[in-house]
Amino acid sequence: MVNFQDILDARKRIRKYIWETPLDFSMNLSTKERNVFLKLECQQKLKSFKIRGALNKLISLTPEERRRGVMTVSSGNHGAGVSYGTSLLKDMKATVFVPVTTPEVKIEKIKYYGAEIQLQGQNYDETYKIAMNYAKERQLTFIDSSSDREVIAGQGTIAMEILEKSPEIDTILVPIGGGGMITGIGIAAKAIKPSIKVIGVQTAACPAMVQSLKNKVCYIEFPTKASICEALVGGVGEIPYHMAGNCIDDILLVEEASIRKAVLDLMYKEKVVAEPSGAIGYAAYMTKQHLFKGKNTAIIISGGNINFQLAEEIFVDTVSEAL
Repeated sequence: MVNFQDILDARKRIRKYIWETPLDFSMNLSTKERNVFLKLECQQKLKSFKIRGALNKLISLTPEERRRGVMTVSSGNHGAGVSYGTSLLKDMKATVFVPVTTPEVKIEKIKYYGAEIQLQGQNYDETYKIAMNYAKERQLTFIDSSSDREVIAGQGTIAMEILEKSPEIDTILVPIGGGGMITGIGIAAKAIKPSIKVIGVQTAACPAMVQSLKNKVCYIEFPTKASICEALVGGVGEIPYHMAGNCIDDILLVEEASIRKAVLDLMYKEKVVAEPSGAIGYAAYMTKQHLFKGKNTAIIISGGNINFQLAEEIFVDTVSEAL
């Protein structure tokens, strides 16, 4: 399991490599009865929070693990973080497996920083199976994007930045894919401020964590309907599942149409570029504002790597509906 000391250690390791991202006040969502802040991890290096956990894991590896090389499975952002991290540390090679549906903007970043990329599988769960066989055959160190102690600890540093900048925050909205980020944030936030509420957000197209907790089964694989949130589909990690009771107070489900609207509202009303998976917390707040009356809420905008084609499609569809 992961504890607050792991997150404190992670911060010391990665602090010089990452940016402390802005915590911006949202005039669009705030009222006299509630205050809303956006934690802009979409403005982190590589435009994603994933670099935090990837770097913490890579720095923590033994010399032997570095020598053998590392492998990861990713929907894009985690893979880019691993690729960037190995380029900084310079003494290891990385192989990144991604589904063939991964947005080109994410693939380009993985390639740019030197990792070998493998496009295999139609979705994350399928790609994961292929990649694990590859890693076993070559004795590579696998870096799990959601169920790894050091990766989770790295993501938890986000909560430390939020509460240092705004101690009055009493609610944090966090996207859930595999569950690593909300686990790290939940551990750190509740260690600093035990009364804080940490609320997860999932697309209704893939409520993997909701169903895992409801059925008391860790769904490492989970059937997914069509979704624009490619970073939030697939199953959940074992560590996030087992720690959920200590880290997550509630989970909200959001429909795809609301996520599309959130991408546009962030762009036009907040001047923030976010990919759908990063905008899902904003979508949840827009559609369920009654839950946050009297609250000071921070929404994690976790990534900004949106495909131009998808952004264009969302814009055109919204204009067409308006007409």
